[in-house]
Amino acid sequence: MPATPEDLFAAFDRLGIAHTTHPHRPVFTVEESADLKAALPGGHSKNLFLKDKKGRLFLLSALGDSVIDLNAVSKAIGAGRFSFGSPERLMENLGVTPGSVTLFALINDPERKVTLLLDEGFFAHDPVNFHPLRNDATTAISPADMLKFIRALGREPIRLSFDAAGVPSLIEPGAASAHLESRPASKDDA
Repeated sequence: MPATPEDLFAAFDRLGIAHTTHPHRPVFTVEESADLKAALPGGHSKNLFLKDKKGRLFLLSALGDSVIDLNAVSKAIGAGRFSFGSPERLMENLGVTPGSVTLFALINDPERKVTLLLDEGFFAHDPVNFHPLRNDATTAISPADMLKFIRALGREPIRLSFDAAGVPSLIEPGAASAHLESRPASKDDA
């Protein structure tokens, strides 16, 4: 059985991850959630469940307003051409339905069949916001706790920095984020 939001929150509590959840109407796209995002501080996410032509699975988690060139992403990481994973494959591998795709769904992939591609832009925001396994709420955590959660699952993400055209640059594995170490206050902190 896939984890529930309550299972996710219990995992956060065990890890000492502070979290705040805001219930709202179900939303299925970034566009549908624009008014909700405007009312919640921090960086908001869009999450894409992808399959390459070699059959490998990926979860691309990026800032909601990031432009993403999927062809450039596949080339940057040495993957085959991307297509979107089917709803059945999504449920089988991440335990969520379309519209509820979230970085937090990695809790449902203990065999690590899905590779996480993570937008470095998250580290410029505090908090960062994701659906808690359902699309009728948004859960906020710090970017440091986001990494803590990912690493507690035995994962190290492939970190990407996107330019204005959506072309990614790879961040060296294990490199500290300049944003995470010390960042000035931003309008999102208000």
